[in-house]
Amino acid sequence: MAFDKHLFQNIITEFTIDSDRLHQIAGDFRYDLRKGLEDVNQSSLRMLKSYVGLPTGDEQGEYLALDFGGTNVRVLRIKLLGHGKFEVVKKVAQPLRKPGEYDYVGEGSTAEEMFGFIAGLVDEAIEGDHTTKYLLGHTFSFPSEQTDLYNAKLIIWTKEFATKGVEGQVVNDLLKKALQAKGITNVEPTAVINDTVAVLLAAAYKQPNVYIGSIYATGHNTCYLESFEGQAQEPMILNLESGGFSKIIPNRFDLEFDKQSEKPGEQRLEKMASGRYMGELFGMAMAELLGEKGRKYDFTSIDMSNIILDESTARKDVAAIIKEHTGKELTGDDLTDVQKLASTIVVRSARVVTATYVGIIWQMAGGKPVQEQHIAIDGSVYEKMPLAKENIMRALYELLGDDAPKVDTVLENGGSGLGAAIAAAMSQK
Repeated sequence: MAFDKHLFQNIITEFTIDSDRLHQIAGDFRYDLRKGLEDVNQSSLRMLKSYVGLPTGDEQGEYLALDFGGTNVRVLRIKLLGHGKFEVVKKVAQPLRKPGEYDYVGEGSTAEEMFGFIAGLVDEAIEGDHTTKYLLGHTFSFPSEQTDLYNAKLIIWTKEFATKGVEGQVVNDLLKKALQAKGITNVEPTAVINDTVAVLLAAAYKQPNVYIGSIYATGHNTCYLESFEGQAQEPMILNLESGGFSKIIPNRFDLEFDKQSEKPGEQRLEKMASGRYMGELFGMAMAELLGEKGRKYDFTSIDMSNIILDESTARKDVAAIIKEHTGKELTGDDLTDVQKLASTIVVRSARVVTATYVGIIWQMAGGKPVQEQHIAIDGSVYEKMPLAKENIMRALYELLGDDAPKVDTVLENGGSGLGAAIAAAMSQK
């Protein structure tokens, strides 16, 4: 079959962010930031306080780090050596659910069971040593209400978690109780941080001039160091929950997808940019090109990556992926068009995300020259998706102009553990 060229071009246009729109998104993001700092109710950004600033890079000592961001939980014993150096002494990792064996995330599970299991992993990480004093930092990547570095209360479970007795509770209290029940009184939970904050702390520990931390993976979120210039407040990292940024114009595929989603109207930016949703948008567009508008095809971001990477003349990988998901056999120009569609959706994602980074950079600059800085990013889309990284850099140059050489991006893929250990060290300041 041959695609309708007029329809194909219309779809490509829908997913294209031109320079004017790129500047508008960056400007609107900065506006939402400024509004959020004045009154969070006037912004689509959550502006959540982390109660921690940046490390000096000289933090030292042995700390425990709990990385709890999904069903796979990790506990690490990390020695901070100062001068941005560190050593992972011990690492323990287990899933919270093993089919046929146990399930600590389903509706039948309780807080006591879940945190009892985690306390067991902590015991393994300290190798049964119940005398040496350890401070524990906790990267907890679920929506939480936080009043200081220790007190983070789970607002609501996400990511299909349904464990009873955790929502509305201070997670560190639950962990502390579970540790004490196992006789582990020498481990003291002292800090809870979001995964974006962990990324920023980890990168800032290793090198200077890092003020923005971001997750660009299955989901998307960003934090930054707010200086609170002219105020009595100390500089503090703010978790923006930027996936919820809503002052952004969706195309018709975005609108249709949002309407069918679990939470219509929420996480507008994330639904346009993150790895979890790219494949769905691609599938919707493919269905329309195949004359099956409204049909759902379960493409993933990994499929899109493999489609983009196919450099063979016959585009055999592209053909195989399309056949597997749709049952249709495409040839020639149609396969080239499929590759262009996947590339266009990835490029849009990178440009939208970069516009939010630049909105933050403009906010931090406050009308003064932009500082030299690195943006720390963790996540599979940034690390592995073809076209993502280079289009972030292109968009930075498009938006920042002469200031662009002052800004680059760095991969920080061990942030959740290291960042938690650094937060534990900083909790004693």
